[in-house]
Parts: sequence; C-alpha cells; structure tokens
Amino acid sequence: MSEQRIPKNTGLRRILRATVYSLQGLRAAWKSEAAFRQELILALFLAPVAFFVGQNATQRVLLLATLFIVVITELLNSAIEATVDRIGSEQHPLAGQAKDIGSAAVFVSLLLLVVTWGLIVWENAG
Repeated sequence: MSEQRIPKNTGLRRILRATVYSLQGLRAAWKSEAAFRQELILALFLAPVAFFVGQNATQRVLLLATLFIVVITELLNSAIEATVDRIGSEQHPLAGQAKDIGSAAVFVSLLLLVVTWGLIVWENAG
C-alpha cells in the first residue's frame, strides 16, 4: 500500500508562514540584541543619506547594499550566539571560537561599509 503524503505548507501559505517567522526573528533580535538595534538604527539613518551621497544608481546600490550586509551579518551572528548559548553554559573552546568568528564577520561587514562609503564620498568630492 502506498503512503499518501499530505503536503506541508506550499505556495502562498508557505510564503506567509515564512514571513511571520521572519518578522518574529526580527522582533526577537530587536528585543534581545543591542548591537542589532544600533546597526539597524544606523542603517535606517544612512539609507536616505545614500540617495544624496551616491551620484548614480550603482553608487546608491553599493551604499545601500553595505547597510543590508551589516544587518544581515548581525542577524546571523545573533543566531550563532543563541545556538551556542542554548547548547550549554560551560566554557568550551569551540563555543568561544564560534562566537568570535561570528563577531569577526560583523566586524568585516562594518569594514566593508566604511571602505565603500569612504571611497564613494571621496570619489564624489573630487
């Protein structure tokens, strides 16, 4: 006898549920992560500035993309930290390494933002 599979959430229903989960994740990050709040506020402040600083669509997209990259990286770092903390509270070299690597990813994304914004501002000032 063949098993009938009941399809899980598909189509529009899946998209709606995924959206709800994503919004829950953003809300959780906002409530529990000060760094996420700071970086999101920075992104919301700088996003309109990107339209004045950038002189063409390519520059504006690069400026905006770096803001998104920082926020995305912080969300992933927060997820790593939450997972490591869930696994256990004892000190373990791999737990520390995972958190440090996540933090390094955020740092590199911030460096990318500074370099990109700096070069575009410098190019447009000259």
